[in-house]
Amino acid sequence: MKVFVFALCLSPALLLVWQGFNGGLGANPIEFITHATGDWTLRFLAITLAVTPLRKLLHLPELVRFRRMLGLFAFFYGCLHFMTYLWLDKFFSWGEIAKDVVKRPFITAGFTAFVLLIPLAITSTAGWIRRLGGKRWQMIHRLIYVSAVAGVVHYYWLVKSDITRPVFYGAIVGLLLGYRAAIKLLGILSARSSAKSLSPLQVKEIG
Repeated sequence: MKVFVFALCLSPALLLVWQGFNGGLGANPIEFITHATGDWTLRFLAITLAVTPLRKLLHLPELVRFRRMLGLFAFFYGCLHFMTYLWLDKFFSWGEIAKDVVKRPFITAGFTAFVLLIPLAITSTAGWIRRLGGKRWQMIHRLIYVSAVAGVVHYYWLVKSDITRPVFYGAIVGLLLGYRAAIKLLGILSARSSAKSLSPLQVKEIG
C-alpha cells in the first residue's frame, strides 16, 4: 500500500517531466512549473493536515502510517517550487533573491513557508523522535500549521486578479486548523467540567 501511495504522490512530478519533453508546459514553461509545484506543495500540506481529522472521524487509525510520507512529499514539491525560482527564474542571483525576500511580501511569505518545512523534514525519522522526545517533537512539527498559512498567504499575494485557488486552499487549511482548535477547546472545557464535578476531598486527593 505504501508503494502505491508513494507512486501516486510522485506522479505529479513525473507528469511535469513528461510534459517538459512533449511540449506541454505552455508558452511560459517557468511560470507553468512554478504554479504546478506551488499548487502541489499546498495540496500535500493540506492532505497531511487532513490525516488526523480523517483518522478520527472515519475511525481509520492506519492512516497515520502515511502522514510522514505525505509531509515529506509536501517538502519535496516545496523544494521543486523553490528551486524553480532560484534556478530557472533568478539563475542563482543571490543578490536579487535577497532583495526579493526582503522587499516583496509574497516572496517573504513563500520563503517563510519553505524554511519552516526544513526542520520538519529533518526530524521526520524515528531516530529524531527518540532524540527529541514526543512532546518536543510534536511542538516542532506544529510548524506545519504556520507553514500552511504562510503558503496560502504567499499564493494570495502572488495572484493579481483571480483569487479563487488561494481562497479555496485557505478555506481548506482554515477548516483543518479550526477542527484542531475546536478539539483542543473541547478538551479544555471537558477537563474543567470534570474538575468542577469532583468533591473537595477528591480534588485534594488528586493534588
